Amino acid sequence: MNPTDVGGPAYYHRVVDCQWACPAHTNVPEYIRLISHGRFTDAYLLNRESNVFPGILGRTCDRPCEPACRRTRVDGKPVAICRLKRVAADHRDEVKHLLPTAPAQKNGKKVALIGGGPASLTVANDLMPLGYQVTIFEKLSKPGGLMRINIPAFRLPEQVLDEEIGYIVDMGVDVRYNTPVESLKALLDSKEYDAVFVGSGAPKGKELELPGRHDTDQIFIGIEWLESVHFGHVTSVGKRVLIIGVGNTAMDCCRSAKRLGATDVKVIARKTRKYFKASPWELEDAEEENVEIVENLQPVRFIVENGTLTGMEFEKFTSTEVDGKLQQETVGREIIPCDTVVLAIGQDNAFPFIERNIGLEFGKWDMPVVDKTTFMSTLPGVFFGGDAAFGPQNIIWAVEHGHQAAISIHNHCQQIPVTERPAQGMTLTSTKMGLHEWSYSNNYDPVTRQKMTHVDLVTRFKSLNTEVELGFTAEQTANEVERCLNCDVQTHFTDSLCIECDACIDICPVDCLAIIPNGDEAQLRENVKAPALNTEQPLFASGALKQTGRVMVKDENICLHCGLCAERCPTYAWDMRKFAVLIPHADAVVPATVAV
Repeated sequence: MNPTDVGGPAYYHRVVDCQWACPAHTNVPEYIRLISHGRFTDAYLLNRESNVFPGILGRTCDRPCEPACRRTRVDGKPVAICRLKRVAADHRDEVKHLLPTAPAQKNGKKVALIGGGPASLTVANDLMPLGYQVTIFEKLSKPGGLMRINIPAFRLPEQVLDEEIGYIVDMGVDVRYNTPVESLKALLDSKEYDAVFVGSGAPKGKELELPGRHDTDQIFIGIEWLESVHFGHVTSVGKRVLIIGVGNTAMDCCRSAKRLGATDVKVIARKTRKYFKASPWELEDAEEENVEIVENLQPVRFIVENGTLTGMEFEKFTSTEVDGKLQQETVGREIIPCDTVVLAIGQDNAFPFIERNIGLEFGKWDMPVVDKTTFMSTLPGVFFGGDAAFGPQNIIWAVEHGHQAAISIHNHCQQIPVTERPAQGMTLTSTKMGLHEWSYSNNYDPVTRQKMTHVDLVTRFKSLNTEVELGFTAEQTANEVERCLNCDVQTHFTDSLCIECDACIDICPVDCLAIIPNGDEAQLRENVKAPALNTEQPLFASGALKQTGRVMVKDENICLHCGLCAERCPTYAWDMRKFAVLIPHADAVVPATVAV
């Protein structure tokens, strides 16, 4: 192997598993350390640089960071990253005076955003401080998109939404409520805007066309039903409710049904639990509220008698796994009585406002063709993001789409090719404070993951607006922050200082170091003490060591970042250095020089 390049951010960024897995690349270890020092406001502001909505995402994020957490390799349970984000949001001081503001002098460029969801709001957040005049066309009476109407208030209180969205809108965004865009062509033909961003989400719930579907008024589409519940158009439900589907929307539907008076709520899944789309914590919360999850059933028909829904008939399976693949065999049919059915089997995009003859190409699934780097469509100046770009995902993905689209919009308006992306940067600073002392907590703490306290069942079912999760206590927070392994504090090696004494290898508690003859990566992996199971995590290899010409090899996958190698090293060849990747947003674009 060639020596690992640690002069740029790419290698060390990959080592910080949580930040690497986060679509917006939030600096997780640093904000957890800030929380550990009681610096909640600083932790909140650091969060907001990347994810824009710390209070919202601290309650609703799908947490792609947590399965990646290095802690799972130690005791099986990731650090409660998402809930610590909420700690920062809940305990911060007033921050509005610390946030970016829009300049009084505008830059002369106007941008239209279709839809007021997280992707559009992120674009506005990034462009307003640069002097753009931003207009959001929102079909509803309040901003937030599906964050507002499809995430129930018992998970995401409205005041949290209003506050964090307000930080963006209050910069002077022109939000036109109750104003759906009915023709993209007309908007473009007006020549009023220099760029258009489509962040209209995936607002169409999937149908289930089976016998009896249209013979009763007690069968609903999940996202439409949640919207009706939010606006108070639906205030009651049958006692026996079936939710078809096992995604996060289905979990919101079943839990909402319990609060509307249902006593028997069942969620119907075609496959086994391993294949459910809902997050594990969403499933746990639903089951805590006595929702029954039934596996291996596929709908066949709705049973309607004299216009009244009385049940559903299902095909029943047995499931086995063969070579890692699910195989199902039909074993009969089953009828389940019910009064109401909610269909939560997925969402589709809908673009009735986009004409098909304006030069904007559509591809598979009738989705716009969108570049995954620039987020521009085939029609220059028209950009997409969030669910509208590539189908339903989650809020944090929508935020990252917004950041990248804002870069492209800024480039487009400044006459810079949208393919020119500002480069990532990095900082790398030693944490050494003494012979055996570092400026971070490097003592592995075996404490278990903290369990979130919930409002009791009786109280939570009294209102749709009672938030279920109470947040961590001070003691829980103190325990949870110590579970972080500080993956951003890197073991930085200087090969010219190494005397090959093996002190670091002897003291490493997880056998992640080796001094061995060089070879290709496969050979090095075979010769390390503890062969890596995760080959997606690159090995570190030094240059040739001056004593024998061998190389220092490190398996980053199992390192605990404890710093013992650096403490033991007699020549300072190892150092613990805090790394931070600098993720550029639109303000990092260098304006083009335009000839006049």
